[in-house]
Amino acid sequence: MPIDPYILLLLGTVGLAALFPARGPAADVASGASTAAVALLFFLYGARLSTREALDGLRHWRLHVTVLACTFLVFPLLGLAARGLVPVILTHPLYQGLLFLTLVPSTVQSSIAFTSMARGNVPAAICAGSFSSLVGIVATPLLAASLLGGSGGGFSADSLLKIVLQLLVPFLAGQLLRRWIGGFVTRHKQVLGLVDRGSILLVVYTAFSVGVVQGIWHQVSPARLGGLVVVEAVILAVMLLLTWYGGKALRFGRADRIAIQFAGSKKSLAAGLPMASVLFGAQAALAVLPLMLFHQMQLIVGAVIAKRRARDAAAEVSAPQPAAATRTAVGTGTRSG
Repeated sequence: MPIDPYILLLLGTVGLAALFPARGPAADVASGASTAAVALLFFLYGARLSTREALDGLRHWRLHVTVLACTFLVFPLLGLAARGLVPVILTHPLYQGLLFLTLVPSTVQSSIAFTSMARGNVPAAICAGSFSSLVGIVATPLLAASLLGGSGGGFSADSLLKIVLQLLVPFLAGQLLRRWIGGFVTRHKQVLGLVDRGSILLVVYTAFSVGVVQGIWHQVSPARLGGLVVVEAVILAVMLLLTWYGGKALRFGRADRIAIQFAGSKKSLAAGLPMASVLFGAQAALAVLPLMLFHQMQLIVGAVIAKRRARDAAAEVSAPQPAAATRTAVGTGTRSG
């Protein structure tokens, strides 16, 4: 498959931070710009999500509970299980980042895009991703405080307040103003996409600049990175299988299973990066490295699966009708002739 240009932009941003890290006043400017960009992103999310869609989505409460359970229960359990890989495969800082990755809410944009591509339940994916993001604003810091403890980099009521002010308040403001700006935002989806990706690039540059200035990159070797990639690939594979076949066991329809698989197996870079910056402080660069790697992996694998699901759906539609149905149709045509 061709490489996503955005992946190259992310890698280029990391390289830029390595060569020209923001220092002193420039670091303050970069940090303020990334904070403002993320707040704008969640404001636009709020303005885009229809209140009626959100209320209609509540009817699929079983689906949303399933996605939330995958995101904030099953994922963290897998993260805790990976503790046994320290120090043979993962260093303790990399494990902290991996565990934090499992605590982050689901995505919104890619879950919707892949669900749509696979011909799944798009409204359910919209609501599931949005609900997960809102729950994660509180759940992720609380889980980080419980599972990471003091090593999480300084969780406190103040850090929770910062996350709420940066993510939840702009989202609610967007909801309140949706009546006047919702149509404009819907018509200019490309703007939301640019803000989404631009905010992530800013946060990546800021976090990795801090890492370079602090000299923490000497702690990561190529062998450790390779081990991290393998561990994340296993976690992703487990979640993809669990969400798909678990949805079948729970008797969800095909369209709902697709939404569950894409919303329940993904982690949000847009929500995770600003949270990591608040929770981990100077150690945020190592903390977000596993999340960045997982983000690229889930995009590549998700695109392959979505195309396969779309082909399966097309095959079902074009499949020949049963013989009985064909005879009925022919008989009807003869009588009407």
